[in-house]
Parts: sequence; C-alpha cells; structure tokens
Amino acid sequence: MFDNKYLVNIYVLSLDTNFEVYLPANEKVGNITKLMNTTMFDSINTDNNIKFINADTGKAYNNNDLIRDTDIKNDSRILLI
Repeated sequence: MFDNKYLVNIYVLSLDTNFEVYLPANEKVGNITKLMNTTMFDSINTDNNIKFINADTGKAYNNNDLIRDTDIKNDSRILLI
C-alpha cells in the first residue's frame, strides 16, 4: 500500500528535535533537503550544504540520489545536519 513512500525518523541537529516524515521514493535527496530547509528554517538560502546521513550506517547521501536507490527504508533514522 505504501510502496511509493517511506516513514522515517529525521533528527534535526540544529533544532535538537526529531520528526517522523514520509519520504517519497521517487524524489531526489537534494529536493527533500531544499524543502526541509525552506519549511523548517524559513530560509531560501540553499548554500547551507544540509546533509542527509543515515544514523545507523553513517552513510551520507548524495543530493542526486533517488530515495528508492538508497538504503533508506521504513523506520530508518536520518540525521539532518
């Protein structure tokens, strides 16, 4: 039923809080980080170099990676730094 999105736990280091978020499987990591930057930090500056890092494996994701092509799955824990 939910094959096209993943429910993940995202911990935002600068806010010291976490969120449960559905990530669309066919979206690029860079597009998601831009969206989160503009919604959480009320900023349109994309030079912040916000990174998605898997908290369990330590893997940092490339902005051009599609979510479905990464090891992000349901219940993944992601650091946003």
